Amino acid sequence: MSDSLRLVVGLGNPGSKYEGTRHNVGFMALDRLARQEGFSFRQQSKLHGLAAESGIGASRLRLLMPQTYMNDSGRSIRAALDWFGFAPHQLLVLVDDMDLPLGRLRLRAQGSAGGHNGLRSAIQHLGTQEFPRLRIGIGAPAENPAERRARTVSHVLGPFSKAEQPCLNAVLDEVLDGLDRIQRLGLERAGNRLNGFRYSVD
Repeated sequence: MSDSLRLVVGLGNPGSKYEGTRHNVGFMALDRLARQEGFSFRQQSKLHGLAAESGIGASRLRLLMPQTYMNDSGRSIRAALDWFGFAPHQLLVLVDDMDLPLGRLRLRAQGSAGGHNGLRSAIQHLGTQEFPRLRIGIGAPAENPAERRARTVSHVLGPFSKAEQPCLNAVLDEVLDGLDRIQRLGLERAGNRLNGFRYSVD
């Protein structure tokens, strides 16, 4: 069993105003896990976020939803790593990605922020790009670069449509399955499955 994954952080913005928005898909994955396994998140002021635990013994995971707003997520992640005594490589960040279509996932052991403010904040506070992240595709608002820029904010802070819900549900299920897979098989082998995932309508 791989003992490297210890902390899973879902990124999003706090408050009911942002619930269900594309930018909050990291929160949505952890909320789904909590409902499935019957635990709840509690405010932890020292971690600047909502925290919970899943599993027992060697498979126990600490879970965190920063309540700092997306642009300052790194402060919460840093506080959690320091508090629990974990290293960045024992972390997995669940984050939305506009460059991936909805229905696609990308697991990476490290990398740049790719224009994402939450990842940028994490890199800044951790002082390294070397931490795993699972990018969850939310699709782009447009293909034309100028139109895409103009519509980015309303897109990421907008809700998923009713038509997108079946795909979103399948994706979130795959994310939770992926957490289990990462714990059992390690990042590389879990990545083979997650990076090959495609949502099919039939």
